[in-house]
This record gives sequence, C-alpha cells and structure tokens, in this order.
Amino acid sequence: MEVLLWILVAFLIMAVASITIVVLVVRAVFRRIRRSRALAGRALRTRARFTTGPRGQVLRLRVRLADSLASGRAAVELAAQGAGPRGELDRLHRRIAQEGDALDRQLRFMESETDAAALARDLPVAEGRVDQLVSLVRRVRAAVGAQLDGLTDDSLAALRADVDREVSALHAGVQELRALNGRDAYGDVSPETSARRLDRSR
Repeated sequence: MEVLLWILVAFLIMAVASITIVVLVVRAVFRRIRRSRALAGRALRTRARFTTGPRGQVLRLRVRLADSLASGRAAVELAAQGAGPRGELDRLHRRIAQEGDALDRQLRFMESETDAAALARDLPVAEGRVDQLVSLVRRVRAAVGAQLDGLTDDSLAALRADVDREVSALHAGVQELRALNGRDAYGDVSPETSARRLDRSR
C-alpha cells in the first residue's frame, strides 16, 4: 500500500512539473511573439484593414507611423554601413524614434476611447502629429539618399573606368592570341604544302 501511495505521489509531482514547464514555455513564446516587431506589425495591419470608423482611422495612423519609423531606421542603418560622414543622423533618429514611440502610445490610448465623438474630435490633432513626424523622417531619408547618391556616382564612375580598361586589355590579348595562332598554323606547314599553295596562287 505504501509503495502504491509513493507511486501516486511521484506521478502527481511529475504531472505538476510537466504542467508548470508547459505553462512557462507557452508564456515565453507569447512574450516573444508580442515583442516581435514583424508579427506585431502584421497584426496591426490586419486590425487596421478590418476595423471601421474612428478606431480604424486610429489604427491606420499607427500603421503609417510604424512604416515611417521603420523606413527612417533603415536609412540610418544604411548610412552607418557607408563610408560617408553621418553627422547628427544617429542622434536625430533617436529623437524621432522617441517622439514616435510617445505618439504611438497616445494612439494606443485613443484606441481604448469608447466615446466616438471624443475620438473623432481628437483624430485631426493626432493625424497632424503623425504628418509632422513622417515629414521629419522624409527629411532624414533625403539627407541619407543625397549622401549615398554621391558615393554611388563616384564609385560607379571609378568602376566603369576599371571595367573599360580591363575589357580593352582583354580584347587586345584575344587579338594577339589569334595572331599568334595564325602564325603558328602557317609555321607548322610542311615545305611541300607551302610549295603547292604557292603554285595554286599563281
């Protein structure tokens, strides 16, 4: 009887431990999903597509804001990989990102508004703030684009000159090789064959 009791206790301990592990794993997975920027963005786009009314407009503003911040982040990362001077781009982008996060929190707060009239009243202000932030990101992207365009023009011009030089050298080498092959072909001809060729030419 005691053995059976101990077996039952061990089974219960294993069951509790298994359930605890499963719960912890599921919580960790959900936390990771919530923190994943790509999944969160996809979920936000889906909600914005299927939500109507003022709340749908708020969601679409959040999508627009997220897209703009992502494009600004990509531009600054590209500038960081380049060889040109970055100046104050990093600091400016951090400030823009902070303002964008604060604005996204405001928009999320507006999502929870149950008064449709109040939400419709606050929407123009929120839209104006999103427009301002999008305009700032475009200016940052324009600065990065101008920097990258200058580097690309110079590097492409140098690359074009190198390619032209190599192609010319290769062409000259091929012509010289053909000339050498032609001379070798005539050099390998026997004296009798050469005499016959001379007779035919007469």
